[in-house]
Amino acid sequence: MRILKTIAIALLLFPNSINAQQKLDVKLWAVQLEQGKASPLYEVKTDASIDKVEWKNHIFIQPEVTFQKIEGIGGAFNEIGGQALLSLNKEQQQEVMHHLFSNDDAGFTFCRTAIGASDFGLDAYSYSELADDYKMEHFSIDRDNKYVLPYIKSALEVNPNLSLFASPWSPPGWMKESGEMEGLRGKPNKLINEPKVYKAYAKYFVKYLQEYEDQGVRINRICIQNENDADTKYPSCVFPAKEMLSFANNYLFPAFEKNKITTKVYAGTFRAVNKMDLLDFAKCQNTQKIEGVGIQYTDSRFIADAKALQPKLKIFHTEGHCYNGENSAEQAMHRLEEVAGYINSGSTTFTYWNMILNETTKSGWDWPQNSLININRETGDVQYNPDFNAMYIISRFIKPGDVRIASVTRGKYPMISVKSPDGSIKVVIQNTNTEEKTFEILIENQEVKVNIPANTITAVVIKEE
Repeated sequence: MRILKTIAIALLLFPNSINAQQKLDVKLWAVQLEQGKASPLYEVKTDASIDKVEWKNHIFIQPEVTFQKIEGIGGAFNEIGGQALLSLNKEQQQEVMHHLFSNDDAGFTFCRTAIGASDFGLDAYSYSELADDYKMEHFSIDRDNKYVLPYIKSALEVNPNLSLFASPWSPPGWMKESGEMEGLRGKPNKLINEPKVYKAYAKYFVKYLQEYEDQGVRINRICIQNENDADTKYPSCVFPAKEMLSFANNYLFPAFEKNKITTKVYAGTFRAVNKMDLLDFAKCQNTQKIEGVGIQYTDSRFIADAKALQPKLKIFHTEGHCYNGENSAEQAMHRLEEVAGYINSGSTTFTYWNMILNETTKSGWDWPQNSLININRETGDVQYNPDFNAMYIISRFIKPGDVRIASVTRGKYPMISVKSPDGSIKVVIQNTNTEEKTFEILIENQEVKVNIPANTITAVVIKEE
């Protein structure tokens, strides 16, 4: 109720962005979530003669009340997905990447990759396998040339403007007290606390960014450590927020400056489910060089608390819910709710996890997870999953440069509302009912009535004619 009152007050205080006398052009597109399709989007025709609208189906929008600018929507590149993609013939590969990255399809704009092995690498590896190579004389990204870089490059061929961020799951094993990249080894799963190790690790980041740049792949930002509270059987490293800041200030930024590296540095990725690292970072941030923080598996309450401690804190989302490999429509029904939770809390991005997996759905550590697409390496069959449909419409209509605007609905419908640079308003909303419903969108003193099909995610695009 408080939000509704706030929007009502804003309606009185702010000037109109849509002229009351101007006729509006309204178009709807939707996706069903029962099964995945390579091109799931379809146009919805609405009945202009509808009169009655249930009270809970009113949506209030104030375009002049703006929040963060969107940086993009996308997913993650990983070694297992690259191997699966490259098992297809060239024509099939291009078709898959077109569906993911072309503006005519999902049009992903913001994606993730790993620095070394993630938990969805084929096994654990780093770019510095020779122990005590403090000068990184034997540093090599040769392994990435087999699957990871071809995967990324094929996406860049479709969308050259794709933004990329990267993070390590673990430093090279010899830099850690355990001596291993994987955790749960009976020894502390953390960096050795010695200046020469920190200097070597900073050089490791520099070499990675330089060699990827030499391959024509620009990494726009890094997060210092994936899930910095994790001690797991796959590559991981415990790296508390205060230690992360110390490493960044004393070693990483000097190395970047020395080598003229302009890639942005973010703390995290933090997952504030059981730990308080996000709040610790917000409390102790003492450098203007760290751009902000990457978050995943984070309750919106933690995000609100962090923003209260640091109102100007930049937050971006780094990994979506991975589930268990079932790839069900029921799971996909929760995807817009998840995306909206982060975007409406102030995140500038949403990054789905595995875009592509093989027929097993499993990691190198035998862990099944969901993906947008599964590729059978033996038969060449390509399966588009229900999550693909959900992410397809979200990415198709939520674009870099869009700005989140104030909106509220009386019903409990997952929803994101943005304004594009051309002035159009886009509302991505999910009708969670089992029957078609009529919604009334009130934009200041204009009213728009639309029919939204049952069990769909629908994009409503409103422009002045």
